[in-house]
Amino acid sequence: MLPIYEKWGIKKLAENLDAEFAFVIWDEKKSKLLAARDPMGIRPLFYGYTASKKIVFSSEVKSLVNLCAEVFSFPPGHYYDGDKILSYLDLGEVHLPVIQDDQKILKGIKDLLTEAVHKRLQSDAEIGFLLSGGLDSSLVCAIAQKFSKKPIRTFSIGMPHDAIDSKYAKDVADFIGAHHTNITMTKEDVLAALREVIYHLETWDITTIRASIGMYLICKAIHKTTNIKVLLTGEVSDELFGYKYTDFAPSASEFQSEAKKRIQELYLYDVLRADRSISAHALEARVPFSDTDFVKFVMSIDPTKKMNTTGMGKFLLRKAFEEAKILPDHILWREKAAFSDAVGHSMVDELKAYAESRYSDAVYAQTIKKYDYKTPFTKESLLYREIFEEFYPGKAKLIKDYWMPNSSWPNCQVSDPSARVLANYGKSGA
Repeated sequence: MLPIYEKWGIKKLAENLDAEFAFVIWDEKKSKLLAARDPMGIRPLFYGYTASKKIVFSSEVKSLVNLCAEVFSFPPGHYYDGDKILSYLDLGEVHLPVIQDDQKILKGIKDLLTEAVHKRLQSDAEIGFLLSGGLDSSLVCAIAQKFSKKPIRTFSIGMPHDAIDSKYAKDVADFIGAHHTNITMTKEDVLAALREVIYHLETWDITTIRASIGMYLICKAIHKTTNIKVLLTGEVSDELFGYKYTDFAPSASEFQSEAKKRIQELYLYDVLRADRSISAHALEARVPFSDTDFVKFVMSIDPTKKMNTTGMGKFLLRKAFEEAKILPDHILWREKAAFSDAVGHSMVDELKAYAESRYSDAVYAQTIKKYDYKTPFTKESLLYREIFEEFYPGKAKLIKDYWMPNSSWPNCQVSDPSARVLANYGKSGA
């Protein structure tokens, strides 16, 4: 990287890195500190200013809390030239011309995702795969197995009695010939991990915390019992191809605008979840669906073709791999289950019950008044916010909002972020 920086400078270096990265360079000759972050924000980077107005960078908020009055998330797709923060790439933008040809779309999805997985298999350390049994992680695993001469190692996690995805994860592993491990987490494990998870995540968002607990615990087990150092995951697909609530998008332009917004903010939510849950246990996250070429291509597909008009979300992604037969049909065409529910509906139910036990209605009503910014609106959200404030007092503005369906759309005025509460959840996960 340094020879490239010396030849091209910081902007061109950042533009040409095909990687998941965050870095800081000190240029002794120019007496300048420079920095950059990958276009999706897969790698974390924060900054603030000391009392003497010096800029400080860190991969975590916790190391800046006592140094800076305010801490900011360094925006993805940006670089710092020693004086100011500038953009070099916005992955939310559509790169014209808009792609409309069906065969070109399906071939592009298949070829670019395959290459995105393939290039992330290069590693000096042992690689593992988080396999939920849902479409996205299953595709990543199936593609990876095609490039591997031996069975890849896959891992899933779930509650003891109602883990929706565990059986599907085993189906996928058996079909592709992977060496699979399923981990069971109990109510006690979930509640015991809650404070640790929020400490590592540095967020108060309900969705992110719920979905991180299973991932945090599975990574903890992988770190303790294996020599794996790198994990591939299935994040980012929902924001590109649509999720359960985007079925209610009023128009193609609204669908596209929502996708752009989510892609630009994902570093505060699912991407943050994946990085923190994995790196908290000395592991490295790799996210094929975040590949720059792949994201650019999918964002440039005519949004009319990405909307759910068939009753099956992510139709293009499923169709692109239909002929390859790398997954069983009942996995390829299975309805989506929300991540935090897929480990078992009982996990979220236990978290809600725990929050209910912590606050009477009167105490809840009084306590939420302390928080003017993004005021908690349930006892569960108050619980998370109070734990966050213990660790990171006054830093709530690091997170823009609760990750919720677009409330301006029909059927999306809900009080819980889980897709389970949407009218179209149907047989998801069944």
